[in-house]
Amino acid sequence: MSTGLLAGVALLGALTGLVAPRAACHFTARATPVAPHGPVAAGAVVFAGLAAARGADPVLPVLLLLAAVGLVLALADLACLRLPDPLVGTAALVAAVGLTGAALTSGSPGRLLGAVAGAALCFACHVLLALLPGSRLGFGDVKLAAVLGLPLGWLGGSSLALGLLLPHLLHGVLVLVLLVAGRVRRDTPLPLGPALLTGAWLAALTP
Repeated sequence: MSTGLLAGVALLGALTGLVAPRAACHFTARATPVAPHGPVAAGAVVFAGLAAARGADPVLPVLLLLAAVGLVLALADLACLRLPDPLVGTAALVAAVGLTGAALTSGSPGRLLGAVAGAALCFACHVLLALLPGSRLGFGDVKLAAVLGLPLGWLGGSSLALGLLLPHLLHGVLVLVLLVAGRVRRDTPLPLGPALLTGAWLAALTP
């Protein structure tokens, strides 16, 4: 992808980050607890990273749309520790329709089986985690993990494996840092949605 196109995608991401807090507030009725420039920078980095990693891949538009919804979901979870069902449902619709279109465009309908398998595996793994004694994993997190499993399964086994592992590694490190810094206690509820989305994004950057 040319530098000009990459810059254009980054600008689109920044604009998405600009409107994401208002969209999140619509679903939560709460202001997002982040600095105004944070979502703008995050949107630019997320969009540019996907464009640089995926180039002319037919799945890129799907990933960008999912990233846009993901920014709103992350902000909503940070604001109220909840992943609104309408947003998760929108992400699922974008993934299902978009990946079907990408399969037809690229002439590889068989990859849809990988997408469905990825969603099923992510759903099953997170249901088991949610049912463990003392688990704080909510079923909003389970549903989001299943949705993210669609594009990760499409991208392949390595992306799917990273998408399953990285969110919990990132979340665990964050919790440890906050505990050491005295910012939270062991019983402080923390959102998992941002970690799920960040882990899936990092996994999508892998070849």
